[in-house]
Amino acid sequence: MKAIIEVQNLQMKFGKEEALKNVSFSIKKGEIFGFLGPSGSGKTTTIKILTAQLTQTNGQAFVFAQPAAEMSKVKNKEKFGILTDNSGLYQRLSIEENLLLYCHLYNLPESTVEEALAFVNLQKDRKKRVNQLSKGMMQRVILARTIMHKPPLLFLDEPTSALDPVNAQHIYNGLRQLNELGTTIFLTTHNMAEAELLCDRIAFLHKGEIREIDSPAALKTKYSDQSFTIELENGEQHVVHNGEQGATQVMEWMKASRVSRMYSNEPTLGDIFVQLTGSDLK
Repeated sequence: MKAIIEVQNLQMKFGKEEALKNVSFSIKKGEIFGFLGPSGSGKTTTIKILTAQLTQTNGQAFVFAQPAAEMSKVKNKEKFGILTDNSGLYQRLSIEENLLLYCHLYNLPESTVEEALAFVNLQKDRKKRVNQLSKGMMQRVILARTIMHKPPLLFLDEPTSALDPVNAQHIYNGLRQLNELGTTIFLTTHNMAEAELLCDRIAFLHKGEIREIDSPAALKTKYSDQSFTIELENGEQHVVHNGEQGATQVMEWMKASRVSRMYSNEPTLGDIFVQLTGSDLK
């Protein structure tokens, strides 16, 4: 399957600071790709290059098999949606009025506004003015605007960072539905549970370099110490490792009907990041 995004040896410098260092990855159509890393690691810079807001210093970036710089053309802007911390909303207008403006801009039927409001769970708040909204509500309006024209590619930079768990789950369900219809999603997040829940593959970015890239399951297997925790009926907990000695001990407990619970000690994605970089995701 052809790649929707192809990045080869991407480098970006701001003066003497090297924000991206030979970054390479590809994203296939219909994939949800997580781009994870601490603040300042180069995530937003990468999005800005892929959406023609910045031009890289070296390397190549292609979107829809075209140089990323071509995404600045009007005909290409309709192919993607982007959510960043720059809202671009009209503060004195209501939520509904803002969405109607973008609806007309994209020559969409006004029924699209209703769909977008439902997507972010804001139907009952449509008449509220933007300058009266909480940060979380504002973020949901921006997301509604981003998905209104149902683009085949979405760039979502921390889409649920200000949301409560109920609305975050609502957004997850909507993103899955879009993805099932074929939308490719490039997602940055600090929320490791969110990344594991949504992403087909993730890349760990640190100091402008990709340290690891694979599916969440494959990464957790790769960095696992192959140990298990056994909980006995008397409340004792024991850690055993794969191998003959561990198997013998577990078999003895099982024969004596002493095992209450057993589970593998897989690392979390956050654990893996700390192991790769020596820092946490802040």
